Amino acid sequence: MISNRVTAGSILVFASLGLAACGSQQGASRDQVRAVGSSTVYPFAKAVAESLARSDATIKAPIIESTGTGAGMKLFCAGIGPQHPDIEDASRRMKKSEFDDCVKNGVKEIIEIQIGLDGVAFAEGKGGPGIALTPEDVYKALAKTPYGKPNTAVTWKDVNPALPAEKILVYGPPSTSGTRDAFKELILVRGCDSDPAMKALKESDSKQHDAVCGEVREDGAYVDAGENDNLIVQKIEANPKAIGIFGFSYLEENRDKLRGLTMSGVSPVYETITDFSYPGARPLYIYVKKAHLKAIPGLQAFVAEWPKLWSKGGVLAKAGMVVAPDDVLAASAKAATELPVLDGAQLK
Repeated sequence: MISNRVTAGSILVFASLGLAACGSQQGASRDQVRAVGSSTVYPFAKAVAESLARSDATIKAPIIESTGTGAGMKLFCAGIGPQHPDIEDASRRMKKSEFDDCVKNGVKEIIEIQIGLDGVAFAEGKGGPGIALTPEDVYKALAKTPYGKPNTAVTWKDVNPALPAEKILVYGPPSTSGTRDAFKELILVRGCDSDPAMKALKESDSKQHDAVCGEVREDGAYVDAGENDNLIVQKIEANPKAIGIFGFSYLEENRDKLRGLTMSGVSPVYETITDFSYPGARPLYIYVKKAHLKAIPGLQAFVAEWPKLWSKGGVLAKAGMVVAPDDVLAASAKAATELPVLDGAQLK
């Protein structure tokens, strides 16, 4: 809702590309921070928002929306102004194509801050068979056209004779999710590229390689469970023979109900995420519009609140986030203070 103190002129100033010059709170036509994006980052962003609201009663608690990383990027990159979110929470790094969309729509100054680590965890109910997986097994089980051929595998034994003859049933994130993107990049493509012909295809026809290696089957073996990772937890708890894919923090939070599955012999635990020995380990980010920093009340304070909470033993660690190594934390704290603009050259 637009404040009575806002004039038509101030709205026009805010909506322009020179929004950053609108520095006073009186000039803003939205009086609280709005963040969109990753369901994995959502609980951490909520914790930061609640901490900020407790520490400064003059700041309205930020609005945090769980839209999925991909959908959040579209909202974030749509433009500058009060109708567009200030922050994108992301469970993967921004893509070059997304950065280009941002720039095309006038979002030309973006700040990237790595907030911690997470993992794409595979888990089953406590009564499950204890399947030990590899990226190649997962690719053969869940790819739509493994190595270019229709997927006919029904059981895990069809994929690998060493696995049990249990029906393949996996609950996972939707295509809008950063967890799905990370699952594709870290697990599916890795399994696909174990075949020399597929690795060669990447060089000769990257579009075809992306389709063969990254598209997930749609015949019921993989079930899109939406952006609510807690729903996946409930599904596999109710059916111990099913497998779930979600952020590591949800596995940590539900260790009493679930069991993490090994990937290439490595268990998804705090230590293996931290040292990246677990194949599904990944960094988490927030992206901030520099043009909104002075115009949106509380945005600078919200960004500054993250480093206060992401240390070992801190609020975010207790909420299940894996704390980044010390050198990464130092670089991230510097970014949260100095707010350097991303140039896009290092994005893929």
